[in-house]
Amino acid sequence: MNRNLIPVPLLLIALLCTSGCSNRATATLEPSANLIAIKSYYVVHQPKDTHGIHNLIRDRVVKEGFNASAGPELPQATHKADSVITYIDRWMWDITLYLLELTVTLRDANNNFPLAVGNSFHTSLTRKSPEEMVEEVMTNIFNAAKEAAKPGTP
Repeated sequence: MNRNLIPVPLLLIALLCTSGCSNRATATLEPSANLIAIKSYYVVHQPKDTHGIHNLIRDRVVKEGFNASAGPELPQATHKADSVITYIDRWMWDITLYLLELTVTLRDANNNFPLAVGNSFHTSLTRKSPEEMVEEVMTNIFNAAKEAAKPGTP
């Protein structure tokens, strides 16, 4: 028997103990997207959302200095905004209900083309409040847009 090998049960226990600490926060922009030119946003309320995520996103966009409103999904041509924001919120139960993952997509209001996508994923041990998750996602998207708008940025 090779004594340098870690017994399988110990390896499994180590994996289980560390899997609860996972988190990620990302933002990606469509290369041709110019988010700096966008001045108004409409946040589409997801019908199953009972936590008011759409209002949190709207408030965060307003905090950034833009016009924003929120409401139900509207026919494409009726948006009175430059961009439409959609989101997917995934909730998990671990003693209490918490927001596991939030994905936010900024779309062109004219053709629904995705301009930017931000994601925040926090498991139970690194969980954040919905407000913190929205803040993290929207900050990453807006920072990526500002970085892309700098002269000399490809």
